[in-house]
Amino acid sequence: MLLGTGALGLGLLPSTARAQQLTVDAVLRDPDAPVMGNPNGDVTLVEYFDYQCPFCKRMHPTLKEVVEEDGNVRLIMKDWPIFGAPSVRASQLALGAVALGAYGEINDALMATEAKLSDADVERVVGAVVEVDEAMDAYRAERSKWDALLQRNDFQAASLGFRGTPAFAIEKTLYSGALDRATLEEAITNARSAS
Repeated sequence: MLLGTGALGLGLLPSTARAQQLTVDAVLRDPDAPVMGNPNGDVTLVEYFDYQCPFCKRMHPTLKEVVEEDGNVRLIMKDWPIFGAPSVRASQLALGAVALGAYGEINDALMATEAKLSDADVERVVGAVVEVDEAMDAYRAERSKWDALLQRNDFQAASLGFRGTPAFAIEKTLYSGALDRATLEEAITNARSAS
């Protein structure tokens, strides 16, 4: 679903967001946010998501397929754990796995689960990929970096007017809610032609 009658441009940020230095670069090029797809892609697609969001999970395979088939999309994953403690735990373990080279695999595994997760579910899924203690130790080793990233993700999503997950910034255009394949492909094409 698009915001408003079309899509909302990042240039139309609320004045409070501009006052707090929310910029296009902050959204599209956060140096700490995990990058999937083509790191040098000509289109940047940012997804704000939660590991318990059923719409995020349903859309995830399509998102990954479109990014892979296109081959020139830089996919930025913005963990936005808004569904409670298990979501926070999942994000912490996934971000800790960045240092272990396993963020993408854990992201995919968590997105393949049923929507409602317990801490035990999160640990079981993550534990099938990496040692849970290793992922949490890696998170804690860079806790200030990861906590700051999660705070930025939350600030950005709220400032951009997103009320839930999934939410997207495809270059300078915002989309709220799950996108079907055709809409996602069209959004990428439009972003590419606008640049």
